[in-house]
Amino acid sequence: MSTQGLPPVAPDVTADIIEALTPRLRKRLDAAIGKLGACPIARDGDTVRITVGEDAELTLSIPSGSVTRAEDLRCSCLLAPACVHRAAAAAAAPVADSAPPPAPDTSNAADTSATSTEASDPDTAAERDQTPGLTEPATAEPTAAERAAADALWTAGAAIVDAGVDTAGAVLQAGLLRAAHTARLAGLHRASAAAVAVATGLRAARTGDPAYRLAELVGALRELLDVAHALRTSTGESAQALDVLRGTSRRAYAPAGSLRLYGLFTEPVLTARGFAGAVTTTVDATGTLRTIGDVAPGGADRAVGAATRAIRVGDTSIDPAALTRAGLVVSGATASAGGRLGAGQGVRAARASGAAWTDEPLGALWDVPPATQVDRVVSHRDLPPDDRPAGADLLFLDVTVLGPTPGARDRVRAACADLDVHLLVAHADPAFAYRDNLRLLATCPGLRLRLIGRLEPGADRAVRVLAVGIPPGEGPTLRLVEDRLGRVDLGLDRLHRADLPAAAAPPTATVATEELPAGPLYLMHRHVERAISGGRPVLALAGSTAADTARLRRVGLSTGASLVERLTHVAAGRERDVFGRLRAGDNDLLSAAWLAVAVYAQTVEGALTRAVWSTE
Repeated sequence: MSTQGLPPVAPDVTADIIEALTPRLRKRLDAAIGKLGACPIARDGDTVRITVGEDAELTLSIPSGSVTRAEDLRCSCLLAPACVHRAAAAAAAPVADSAPPPAPDTSNAADTSATSTEASDPDTAAERDQTPGLTEPATAEPTAAERAAADALWTAGAAIVDAGVDTAGAVLQAGLLRAAHTARLAGLHRASAAAVAVATGLRAARTGDPAYRLAELVGALRELLDVAHALRTSTGESAQALDVLRGTSRRAYAPAGSLRLYGLFTEPVLTARGFAGAVTTTVDATGTLRTIGDVAPGGADRAVGAATRAIRVGDTSIDPAALTRAGLVVSGATASAGGRLGAGQGVRAARASGAAWTDEPLGALWDVPPATQVDRVVSHRDLPPDDRPAGADLLFLDVTVLGPTPGARDRVRAACADLDVHLLVAHADPAFAYRDNLRLLATCPGLRLRLIGRLEPGADRAVRVLAVGIPPGEGPTLRLVEDRLGRVDLGLDRLHRADLPAAAAPPTATVATEELPAGPLYLMHRHVERAISGGRPVLALAGSTAADTARLRRVGLSTGASLVERLTHVAAGRERDVFGRLRAGDNDLLSAAWLAVAVYAQTVEGALTRAVWSTE
């Protein structure tokens, strides 16, 4: 079912409501969630009503925009409050962000970016202040509360690996959300966020959400188990390393001085957690990327509408679509560590002229060789999500369109210097113009483009294209009216046949199209993803892995072959009781084996991505 009409529900509220169900009602919960999709939803101010039957109506009170207390979700049926209707609504709704509100954006205040560790452990902070010359202890260990929270996260994540998507229903998801809430209270914000991402991915998979991607669910589960394992087994880390594992709740805004900003492009945002809006990426005079956005609960309509809805930056306002081709002069600016600009009371801003992608400081982004850019993107993937700077996953490329990729849908071949690359749709939702625009570009071989895209890691040199523009030099390119400033946001703007040159000839240069070594990487990912799709039963019934492991060893991935063999061995290694029934497997062993394969596959993918983009 679609969750766009349901307000977000805090993870601890969902866990409380589902845990209160009787065993009989828990068995009916997943079916009730499916039926809820056909129920009418009406919203009146801070109240959402769902008619679930002739004599039953759900009422959700959301004065803060989300359900934050169990008593704010009521049902009129006879079994309430321990009824399946309340549990179904909580389990189907987007997961609310239960983090504390962000620190005030006081533009003239001192640096308020204290870490979550100091905020949750005042004794530690006081000890540092009272010890002359001591800023960080040599080593540190998680507290007892943190270890307990990490254990709960590991157990909940291991249950997902054992069950797989097909049987990871609302009850298992509630356990994961309970662990996420406990972890956040203990200050483990990074792992808590990963757990919520896993729960959201499971919901999207089980409801047939078109935005669901198995690779994203695998990535979230890998992050969850990796961080939880590191915390629960830590025997002494540097304080800095431990803080990275803990993460932060919300990045505080710190003073950033005076900035001259140039709009770069605007991207519509639509997440599986029910948030939507638009984010504009800008460039300052030093070439640093910074973002200004308007993202809030909503669906695709909000994402499209936000592009033309004015947002405030200090004492001025400008809509994202206009900022794409304009500029700002900001004094007293504030920014988060990730590059998001604040709009505090002390901020002063005024509109200014924009710049073409071929002008400085924007043009310098395309001067960096593609291989160097890819190395930067892959390196940033190892950082916690909240520590990645703005634009960490972006590529800036000059390409020539070669035409549709043979045998592939919505993929366009292009030449990037001496490399053959594939251009992909950035977001599949039909409300956005990405797919139509990419298909139109594919009809014009020889078209020269300057583009901004998001790297798709792997062996086939793929980029999800976000915006295109006119490159420097001579040759067939886009024919855009002057007010477009030589560029188009592919998710929001629609290209027309008139925007293409009258005729363009395919390039005469030879572009390498040799078969890329994708096979071994595909084998690794197949075993990782198959485990999450079907859980232990699918792995146990997968049959012999001899052919796959032999192929991995032939290309030098002998460690990967051994890890795959162990994963399938652990999955199948269940004993039977005296009646011949299979006993429950050891989830710890299975999850550890899966995590080893998943981390190894990600490492190989990063190395292979770097290799195929290299021109040396």
